[in-house]
Amino acid sequence: MEILDVVGIDVSKLTIDAVIHKSKSYRKLENSNKEFGVLCKWALSMSKVGKDKLLFVFEHTGLYSHQLATYMASNKFNFIMVPGLEIKRSLGIARGKDDKIDAAKIARYAYRLRDEIELTVLPTQQIQDLKNLLTLRDRMVKQRAGYTTTLKEMKRVLKAKNNVILFSSQSKIISNLNKQITAIEKEIDRIIRGNDKLKLQFNLLISIKGIGPQTALYMIVLTHGFTKFKNSRSFASYCGVAPFPNSSGTSIRGKTKVNSLANKKMKSLLDLAAKSAIQYNQEMKVYYTKRIEEGKSKMCAINIIRNKLLSRMFAVINRGTPYVNTMNYAS
Repeated sequence: MEILDVVGIDVSKLTIDAVIHKSKSYRKLENSNKEFGVLCKWALSMSKVGKDKLLFVFEHTGLYSHQLATYMASNKFNFIMVPGLEIKRSLGIARGKDDKIDAAKIARYAYRLRDEIELTVLPTQQIQDLKNLLTLRDRMVKQRAGYTTTLKEMKRVLKAKNNVILFSSQSKIISNLNKQITAIEKEIDRIIRGNDKLKLQFNLLISIKGIGPQTALYMIVLTHGFTKFKNSRSFASYCGVAPFPNSSGTSIRGKTKVNSLANKKMKSLLDLAAKSAIQYNQEMKVYYTKRIEEGKSKMCAINIIRNKLLSRMFAVINRGTPYVNTMNYAS
């Protein structure tokens, strides 16, 4: 695919600012479905290239960019959503901020890398629904934990007879959160069971000791049903468990370590999965103990287990069969 021109788009809550790279044409529009068609017609007429030669580029801004991405995908336009940090770090030092300038920077960034960039492919509607439900569940679980801890400490310090409303209000909130979390989990289960591919992937993942339902669900969502990442190594890099060298010239000889730029939620789930595997999977326990005896630190050994679990998850999906613990057949 040959890209001849690029449209950089700065997306905000209410408006979108678009700049065409070659002609430097600029337009500001409302961030709404009815205006996206206007944007595309304008871009095609001003750039004077065919639809298949034009690339739209914008930052991934969550809800604000969701409508635009959906429109682009449904109308088969070439587009990519890029993390804001990636664009920011690629353009050097910047002074001041302006939506028009930002759109031009996005266009310049994408045009420079147009031969290397992979087009964005949106996940299926079921994957998007799962992602939204999991995000909401996480938020509610945190709220429940906060209210539960606060109520527990208040009951320890304050007298119940003087704080009836204070205690009962929080108890009701906790009870309601429990009901809503249960309802969300039922809906997640319904989506998984209603899709044969998702159901198979979920069952394959939880066949691995240490991998629970939450880890399996997040793996499915973040990999777009194991279509977004080529292998376990690239996903390990995404979630911050892949070690990278830290050296330069003759003066810097740092230890190989993981990077802090990562999906922290997935990293924490893999950490829990690794610790569970060490505790309940004899093979992992033996491997972990061996690494410690060789002089590896505990965190280094745990990170190795994280990567082994990732490799197993990608392996069972690619193979299409559940994980088999070979130690059960060892003589």
